[in-house]
Amino acid sequence: MTTPPALARQIPGFNAPGVGFEQPFAMLEACHERVQRTLALLGRLRDHVRDHGADEPARQAARDVLRYFDIAAPLHHEDEERHVFPPLLARGAADVVALVQRLLQDHHHMVADWAAARQPLQALADGRCDALSAADAAVLDRFAERYARHIKDEEHVAYPAASHLLPDATLQAMGQEMAGRRQSPVAGRSGPVSPR
Repeated sequence: MTTPPALARQIPGFNAPGVGFEQPFAMLEACHERVQRTLALLGRLRDHVRDHGADEPARQAARDVLRYFDIAAPLHHEDEERHVFPPLLARGAADVVALVQRLLQDHHHMVADWAAARQPLQALADGRCDALSAADAAVLDRFAERYARHIKDEEHVAYPAASHLLPDATLQAMGQEMAGRRQSPVAGRSGPVSPR
């Protein structure tokens, strides 16, 4: 089952072309679009719960948000930590190195932010609560706000800088490795995983 249409409306202007792993930086940016769409779904979910309670559409939307940030987001962070950040730390300008160090810290904070954010979402998904508290809202806000700044810094600074440092053969190997990890068992599942 997928999120009901009332909650699953796409963000206006989202027209991500189909990209493959042969264009790894385009794939990373497509992952960011998916993060933004999932965060927008989270925002609509919060509005829906406030107005209608934790009905079945809300529970399904919560499950969709959980699935994305439990499975796809960690793969994306691993892509960056394996392929984007190391060349920048090794050969980037001092300001870029400082930014990458903060981005790595963001990844650690995002793990903690997600651990806190997933608790109220799991309770919604399981039907164990019918509203989000002010504390829940603050946790969800912190999670979403950190991602927004993080994506902007990656797309405007880190990705362009890294793409200029990496030769075509390295980009090809990067894409193959990214695709290969998504064919491995992930989170207890086997078989292909969507390249999000």
